[in-house]
Amino acid sequence: MHSHTELCLGPLDEVRISLSAHQGATLLSLVADVFGARGHGVPPRWRAMVRGAVDPAGAAVLRPLFAPGYSIIPDCVTPTACMPDGDAATQFAQLADLSPDTLLDELEAEFGSVVPPQWRPVVDRPRQWIEGYTDVLRRVWREFDPVWRGAESYVRRETERVGAAVLQDCSEAVLHDLSARFRLVGESLRLPDPQAETYALAGRRLVLVPIVSGPGASMFALDRPDLVWIGYPVPGVGRLWQTPPPAPADDPLSLVVGQLRASVLRAAAQPLTMGRLAALLDTSPANATHHCSQLSAAGLLERHRQGRNVWISRTERGDAVVALLSERAAVPDSPW
Repeated sequence: MHSHTELCLGPLDEVRISLSAHQGATLLSLVADVFGARGHGVPPRWRAMVRGAVDPAGAAVLRPLFAPGYSIIPDCVTPTACMPDGDAATQFAQLADLSPDTLLDELEAEFGSVVPPQWRPVVDRPRQWIEGYTDVLRRVWREFDPVWRGAESYVRRETERVGAAVLQDCSEAVLHDLSARFRLVGESLRLPDPQAETYALAGRRLVLVPIVSGPGASMFALDRPDLVWIGYPVPGVGRLWQTPPPAPADDPLSLVVGQLRASVLRAAAQPLTMGRLAALLDTSPANATHHCSQLSAAGLLERHRQGRNVWISRTERGDAVVALLSERAAVPDSPW
C-alpha cells in the first residue's frame, strides 16, 4: 500500500485558492526526475536535454539532495524558495547572495551535530557547493527555458480555469482533478509521500502550481506559516511531447478516421481519463466524449468508469489499426 501525506483542508467552500505559475517548481521537478530518480515522468527527449546541460561533476553536486534514505533540500537553496512570487532568475539572484552560514545553520537545525555522509562535503566547503549548485540550476533552466515558453499557453489556460472555478465556488472540482496521484477524500487531500504525515491548512492560503515536466509531477510544501503550495502536472502539457507533430494531409490514420479521432487513438495508447484527454487535445469534454463513443462503437476504444472518472484506452483492435496505418506514414528522418 502506498503511503501518503494528508492535508486537512477544512470546509472546502472556505479554502482560499490561488495559482502561481512559478518556474522553480518545474525546475525542481526536472532535477528531481533526471538526477534524483524521483520518477516524475519526464519524457526521454526532455530528460536528454536536461542531462546534456550538466557535466558529471555538476551532477555530483546534486547528490546530497537526493541521496537514498533520508534526503532533504534546505529551504534556503530550494528553487521554490521565493514561492509564490518571482521566477527562476529571482531564485538564482537569491542563491548568488546566499551566505554559507545560512546554509550551515539550516543543516545543523535539520541534522544536529551528526551530518549524514552525503552532506559532509557541503559542510566542508559550503561556498564552493553553493556556487556549483547555482551553476547547475542555471544550466538546466537555460536549456529548458524554450520548452517553458512553448508551454505558456497551457499555463495561461490553467490559470483561467482555476480562476473561473474559484469565482464560481467550484473549488472542489479543481481539487478533484489536479492529478491522478492526488485524492480528495471528504475535506482532506491525500498526496503521495513516503514520509507520511498529517497537516492542517488552518486558514492558510492554498497555492496551486502547474508544473511543466511529466504526468507524475508531484511536490508540495505544507509547513510554511503563510501558505501551502502544491505542484501538479499542467493539463495538456503532454501535447508538447506525447502527441506527434500535426499530421500531413496524407496521414493514413487521419484519412481513415478523421484528424481528431486519430489524435484520440494515439493519445489512448495508455489509459487516461476523459478530462485529461479533452485537455490534451484542447477540445471540449462533450466533443471528446462524442468521438470516443464512435471509436468505442467501432471496437477501437474501451471505456470504464472508476469513481467519478471515465477512463479510456485502446483495444487490441485499436492498437492494430494505429500500428498498421502509422507504419505506412512513417518516414526515415522523423524527429519522433
